[in-house]
Amino acid sequence: MFNPRFGRRRALALCAALLGCAASPALLAQDFPSKPLKFIVPFGPGSGTDTSARYYAKKLQMLIGQPVVVENRPGGNGFIAVKQTLAAPADGYTVFIGSNSTLAVNTALFKALPYDPQKDFTPLTMMMRAPAVVVAPGDADTKQLKDLVAKAQASPGKINFGAGSAGYQLMGELFNDVAKVQTVHVPFKGAGEVATAVAGHTVDYAFAEATSVQELIKAGRLTGLAVASDSRVAALPNVPTAREAGLPGIEAYTWVGAMVSSKTPEDISAKLAGWFMQIAVEPETQQFYANLGATAMSGGPAQMRKFQADEIALWKRIATQAKIELQ
Repeated sequence: MFNPRFGRRRALALCAALLGCAASPALLAQDFPSKPLKFIVPFGPGSGTDTSARYYAKKLQMLIGQPVVVENRPGGNGFIAVKQTLAAPADGYTVFIGSNSTLAVNTALFKALPYDPQKDFTPLTMMMRAPAVVVAPGDADTKQLKDLVAKAQASPGKINFGAGSAGYQLMGELFNDVAKVQTVHVPFKGAGEVATAVAGHTVDYAFAEATSVQELIKAGRLTGLAVASDSRVAALPNVPTAREAGLPGIEAYTWVGAMVSSKTPEDISAKLAGWFMQIAVEPETQQFYANLGATAMSGGPAQMRKFQADEIALWKRIATQAKIELQ
């Protein structure tokens, strides 16, 4: 009951304070999530990003007791998926499952982006990292990396490579720079299309995630020429590193990380980050990525923020060295 001696002004102030507390981020986070979550992926089915999104969606759904839907929005260099993510309410129910291309490499390829991959997003955690693999058609006479280099040197501008994203385009340009050759970039919408194009001789070679091509390599439809890392991949033990194949200086990784809009309340993003990291350290997750030729990552928001900044600096430097014309 209202106490007249308390005073109307003080009573209104108390009601306002109580209403404010009821809507505070801390209290809202206690009820989160109360409805299904959505993972937005900037690439189509078959990509390493999509594979990670679907694995985490299944695990997170079991953890929180709410459905987690994966929505693929390929094309436009990832801009379509980013725009949809940032246009959604910043309430934690929309998570962007991004990659090295959308969250780092695009900054090295475009004069201006319609988003800022650091300022517009709050990182949750890294999910995986995998070295890129240089692949050629399985029935071609290009069986070693030195064969590809020789062909490219003999036919400047006539050898082409497929790339399903800006990140792979930059890897191809890195190959051109290190090998001192000129090969031509052919864009595709995703990793699945690139693998099919290489196997069908539509393009001569490509850099691809081990996660998307290892089965095709084992089946003989693709030939793994080299792994762009400092060590071989357990899932592809017969594929040498680029250094072992005679071309040191080529080291490139693809990676996947989870982000939310930077406008998301801190308590909610922290809650999501905790769940993602909990999934990352599970033995099942470690084995899942090992089987795909990748490594599960679980550094959390701060480590991902630093990793992302380092990647942006790296690819900007490589783009400058390769003299890539900004789009």
